[in-house]
Amino acid sequence: MSKLLPCPPAPGPLEDYTARFDDLFGTLAQRRGFREYLQGLLLPRDRNKVLTALAGTEPIVGTQGAPAQKLQFFLSESAWDAQKINARRLRMLREDPRRSPHKGGVLIIDETGERKDGNATDHVGYQYLSSVGRIANGIVSVSSVWADEKVYHPLDVEPYTPAKRLKKGRSDPAFRTKPQIAVELVERAREASIPFRAVVADCLYGENPDFQRTLWKAKVPYVLSLRPHKGRWAEQEEAAHTPEEAAQRMRWDGPEDPGDWEAIVRTFKDGHTEKWWAVEVSTLVGYGPQKSIRLVAVSTDPQTLPTNSSWYLMTNLPAPGLWREQEESPFEAADLCEVLRIYGLRQWVEQSYRQIKGELGFSDFQVRRDPAIRRHWELVLCAFSFCWWAYTREHEAVLLDPASEEAHSIAEEAGGKRKARSRGGTSFSVVAGSSAAGARMAGPVGNALALLEGVVESAPTATTASAA
Repeated sequence: MSKLLPCPPAPGPLEDYTARFDDLFGTLAQRRGFREYLQGLLLPRDRNKVLTALAGTEPIVGTQGAPAQKLQFFLSESAWDAQKINARRLRMLREDPRRSPHKGGVLIIDETGERKDGNATDHVGYQYLSSVGRIANGIVSVSSVWADEKVYHPLDVEPYTPAKRLKKGRSDPAFRTKPQIAVELVERAREASIPFRAVVADCLYGENPDFQRTLWKAKVPYVLSLRPHKGRWAEQEEAAHTPEEAAQRMRWDGPEDPGDWEAIVRTFKDGHTEKWWAVEVSTLVGYGPQKSIRLVAVSTDPQTLPTNSSWYLMTNLPAPGLWREQEESPFEAADLCEVLRIYGLRQWVEQSYRQIKGELGFSDFQVRRDPAIRRHWELVLCAFSFCWWAYTREHEAVLLDPASEEAHSIAEEAGGKRKARSRGGTSFSVVAGSSAAGARMAGPVGNALALLEGVVESAPTATTASAA
């Protein structure tokens, strides 16, 4: 193999990070484009991260300039493989002991959508977009995220193509539903040797029989949500027909005499605690602790089952101490606390969207063809992975507790004390960077470190659940 031509270095540790991908790019122009694109994504956001913003040129006027056109060619025309870049990124993640996934984390599956005008861009169509909460013209993607109580790592992303864009509609061989895409993402995570306790997803996937069946056949554990009014056939007319109705039939006589319900205390990152209640539901046909699928209801108030703080969770993890755990199930048992802990980690996906979409420009692409869209998304994931890569090298004690004296000291040294509103309403300082960033704090490396203050501060819980 011929020696690579030297490439103008990226700032600080960004060069060390990007150099690890150099052998995947065939030309000097590609290696330079990779560095420049990531640097543009990591700079503080003052406008949408379209090509002129990434290149640091004027909007509209700079569109035809050489800097923006070089990035356009790198993204749309240059010959490099985004899948190989992602495989290298995940390998680096696995091999780094300070941030590698472990079997106590979860694999979150979710979808998101963003508005896009017209219909010339691949995958764009009139469909439900979660970002606007209604049907609109836009693009939808399904993604996988690994997470534990302290950190999350985006793993993969795949676009969803509406049936209307395909010649034969839903019968077209290229058509895939979102749950079918989700199954592919789970398989990719397993092929990449990403360990996880269970797959976690909302009711779109929890109520899809094919998704459940495929995971079961593949011996993949899961905790999936159901809608409270999701109907289920029962032979007896007086039987419970929905998860909410079944939960209401479990005995509850108040906090002093909870009956079938078990108190669970959730301790959040800012230190505040909330008492939740969980029950092993046995009053809905097809579910029960002795069956292959369990239904767990979780709520802040079993009496009223408020919509915004009640979950109905279906899982194939066996209940502890039962014959099914010992003789049939290939999975480690999970009590009510563990089921709540696992599903509670799904809150990370909202944090992921805020940072990857809000700060790194996931949805800001201005290309039309599928390969270029996928490349942009992969470069955004590389930019986020660099944030953790740089952060763990600035702070050997990874994921400092924001309440600790050490964390406050680092924030003060950086001159980066910010006030953040936690879920519990308490304001406190969070880590924004370190003095080592120095003059770079306004540049891509400093902004990468500052980005992670949201991760350190906004973890769903410190210890997600414990028996009261």
